[in-house]
This record gives sequence, C-alpha cells and structure tokens, in this order.
Amino acid sequence: MGCGHKDDKASLASSQIASFSHQPHQPPSTPASKEVWKKGGRMFSILLAVHLALLACTLVSSGAFEKIAVHDYDVFFLLTVMMLIVIIWIIFYLFSTSRCPDAILCKDSHAGPIWLRGGLILFAIFSLVMDVFKIGYYSSFYSCLSAIKIIYPIVQAIFVVVQTYFLWTSAKDCVHVHLNVTRCGLMLTLTTNLAVWMSAVTDESVHKAHSKLKKNVTEEIFKWLMKAGMRSSSAEECNCNSQICQIFKNGYFWLYPFNIEYSLFASAMVYVMWKNVGRFIDHHSHHIHRLKFRLFRRTFFVGIVLGLIILVSGLGVLILYEVQVNSSTESSKKSQALTMYYIFNIVCLGLMSLVCIGGSVIYRFDKRDMDRHKNPTRTLDVALLMGAALGQYAISYYSIVAIVASTPRDAISALNLTYALLMIAQHTFQNIFIIEGLHRQPPKEDHKRDSHQKDLYGLTFVNINAVSLRVPDSGSTLAPSTASGAEAIHPSDFVRSLTAPKKMNWRRKFLREISMFLLLSNIILWIMPAFGARPQFDNDTELNFYGDSMWPAIVDICLPFGIFYRMHAVASLLEVYIMS
Repeated sequence: MGCGHKDDKASLASSQIASFSHQPHQPPSTPASKEVWKKGGRMFSILLAVHLALLACTLVSSGAFEKIAVHDYDVFFLLTVMMLIVIIWIIFYLFSTSRCPDAILCKDSHAGPIWLRGGLILFAIFSLVMDVFKIGYYSSFYSCLSAIKIIYPIVQAIFVVVQTYFLWTSAKDCVHVHLNVTRCGLMLTLTTNLAVWMSAVTDESVHKAHSKLKKNVTEEIFKWLMKAGMRSSSAEECNCNSQICQIFKNGYFWLYPFNIEYSLFASAMVYVMWKNVGRFIDHHSHHIHRLKFRLFRRTFFVGIVLGLIILVSGLGVLILYEVQVNSSTESSKKSQALTMYYIFNIVCLGLMSLVCIGGSVIYRFDKRDMDRHKNPTRTLDVALLMGAALGQYAISYYSIVAIVASTPRDAISALNLTYALLMIAQHTFQNIFIIEGLHRQPPKEDHKRDSHQKDLYGLTFVNINAVSLRVPDSGSTLAPSTASGAEAIHPSDFVRSLTAPKKMNWRRKFLREISMFLLLSNIILWIMPAFGARPQFDNDTELNFYGDSMWPAIVDICLPFGIFYRMHAVASLLEVYIMS
C-alpha cells in the first residue's frame, strides 16, 4: 500500500494541497473538500467495530456463568489477538502512514488536550503496575493454568505502552492518506479498549460483589460470583496460599479502577481521531487558544479550600466505612457506617447542586459569545457526560422505587432516599453547568485582537501621558493616520486596552472557584465507589426488594458508568476552569 494517492480520496487530495499552498487561510471549497466515499468508509469501519464488540461482549458475559462452556482463557485469547493486531496497526501508522507526503495537512487543536493526555499517562502507569501484579499472581501457580493467562497481561502491558505513545503524539492528527485503513484501525483500537474495559469491569465488579455478599447468597449465586476470578474447576489445584501470592492478587484488584478509566480515556481519544480522518479544518475560524493554566493566580482560593475540605473529609469517611463494614460483623457498626456515608454524600451533593445552579445563573450574565464551530471533541464530551450519567440515574431510580414501596421505613431509608434524589439533581445541574462552560468562547483578551488593538499593544513602552497630551480635552479622537485603515480611538479606550488583561471580572473569578470546587468534589465521589465504598451492597432495602440476583446485576451494570462519569466530569471541569 503506497503513501501517495491510492485511497478513495486520491484525485482530490492533490488539488486541495495546491489550493492550501496558495491560500493558507481560506477554507477549501465545499464540493472539492468532501471525500468521495466518506460515508461508505465510515460505515464499513463502524460495522467492523460493532461485530467485534458484540463478539467480545458475548464471550465476556458467557464466561461469567458456570453452565456455559466458555472459559476465562477463551476471553483472554480473543483480547490478546485483538491487542496484537492493534499494536501492528499502530506501528504501521507511526512508521508508514504518518510519514507519507502530505499525510497530515492540518491538526485539530481541540483534540487531545494536555490534561486529557496527562490523565491518560497517569492511568497507563497504574495499568502497567496492575499488569505486573497480574503476571506475579498467575506465575505463582503457572503449572496448573493455561499459558494464555500469563501471556495476556504481558501483551496488555505492551499494548498500553504502544497505545499511550501513539495517542500522545498523534491525537491531533487529521490524516489524509490510507483513509479506510486508518478508519478501520482506529475503530479496531476503540473496540479493543472497550472489550478490555468490559472484561475488567466484569472481573472487578464481581470480585467486589463477592466480597460483600458471600455471607448472604445462595450456592448458585456464589458460583456465578466466582466466575470473574478463579474458576471452580481449578480452584482446588490453584489455591493462592502464599503471602506474596495474596499481595499480588489483592494488588491488581485494587488497581482495576485505573485500568478501567485508562480504557475509557483511550476510547474517547481514539474516537475523536476517527472523526478527524479526512477532515479539512477552516484555519480562519478554527482558533488555537493558547490559554495558560494558572492555578494559584486570579482566584480567591475559596473553591480550592472548600474542595480540599470535601476531599480530605471524604477520604476519612472512606477509611472508616471500609473498616466498620468489612472488618466488623456487628449490625450497629454497619448502620453507623451507612449513616456516616449518606450524611457526607448528602452534604457534598447538596453543596455541589447549589454551586452548579449558581454557576448557571452567572452564565446568564456572561457576555462571552457562544462557540458554534464544529468541534468533535466537545461533541463527544457532551455525549459522554449525558450517556454516563444514565448509569447513576438508573441506580437512583431503582433505589427510590425500592425505598418508597418497602416497609417499614427507618432513618437509613430516609437518608438513602435523600441521597438518591440529590444524586439525580446533582448530575442534572452539573451537566448543565459543564455543557454551558464548554460552549463558551475563551476570554476576549486571550484570543481576540483587532488590528488597532495589536498596534496599541505595540506601544506598551510609550508614555501614556505624552500620548494623551496630543489629544484635545474635548474628547476628540486620535487622528486616523495613527493606523492606516483603522478606526479612530478615544484616549480612554487606549488606556483601558493597555490595562484590560491585568483585570478579571467577578464573573470569571466565581466561575473559576465553582469549577475548582466541583473538580475536587468529583474526585472524592469517584474515589469512594471505585475503591470499595458501595452502600448498594450493604443496604438491605434494595437487596430485599429486588432479590439477591437482580439487584447485584443492576449495580454491576450501571455503577461503572457512574464511576466513569465522575472522572470524565473532572476532565471537563478542568477545561471549563481553564477557559474561564
């Protein structure tokens, strides 16, 4: 496959390159810039992704049941093959496609922001540590296991390294060669990440459910819960008895949340790359906003201080909750832990809801223009926020129905009901606040300069008093000759132009405080369920109402989406903070 123009866009690319070279700031003409088989190429790659995703979902879900002859090493084999194919394609992209002449004519400045790539690297590091723990765990009794169980974490570690480098260097690319191969490769990469995510969610969620419910479930449910960990057929031969084996086993289960978030972050970035394949960006309207992240400047520190108080308090509640629920068998201790957990979350969610409402009101007075340019990254952010929130919505509504329909009602049920209602309200108000912030233009002084403003900023070292002496006191304007073709400028406007960047209005300051408070609060609300604080398994109301099989299944399906929502909200709020 050559680099040149053997794709479905060959004849068009050369003409567009010529037009770009003569008119770098003019958008390409509408009929010429469209790909001949764009919809067909996208549809083919989507169909490939759908079929692979269904196959992976079928194997992962089938491997969770005892009576189905699908083993966990069958799932590992499929995931290993998919990751190896993706690694080969990424190498091909880095050393062939991206190095072709005129392969990348433009880059999407909105794709792969630094905080998203930084988060990806952070999660990648923890994923690599998890793979090391997995290798150590399975190596402890390799003689009675299939070799694929040791090969899988090794291949996954290589996959994480290669994919992280690929996304760090190429997330902004708008590729214009090998279009269909690139689309299929990106969709295969996205599907592989989702398949790894499904496998990790199944393993981690069932492990958590097993540790919570092993004293209250029937033998059949107990066997089902064991499927994501050690299969019963090999449990006798492959018991993990040594201390080092237990450390490896517990270690990689604790690191699963980071691997889950890594897969979702990578999927989001790959999807944006897929949308940008063959895309021409209008450089005239697609501004590159070089905004500086100033954490300790232009702020009152109120949002940071309150957010840190919530974060530290939440960590304390999490530790006490884990100790009292998991280490104590007394029902009074369990009730105290649930009461403490619900009170903390009610206070936190209430404050976050009020702050989000205040932020939305402030946006009503914001004079910044709405950004209506095409932005695949922002479209994906909004879709993920709305979609991931459905998981927590579902859990909350199931809880509300169970609490209202159950009798008798006690104090914990009342707290649980308040918690569920506030969870729905907080998600709704926070989504409104974030979406409004993502659609706002950056501050004018950071990206919008008229020609006469640029000339004025060039006079920074001119004595303003000397300039004003040449202007009559009657309020007349400067002579038009000061800037050819520019509008006349009043001296007071001149002074304000020089001093404007040094000031920040109250709206921007409050929006920054709100964004930072919500960011830190979402971090603790992500940490608590991700690392074991799951009252859905400890509160008997829903469990008794829906049964031992239905309620754990609902939580296992919906809770990962709620956890992902919190982490994605953190990334979106950081962007809102920087854009404020």
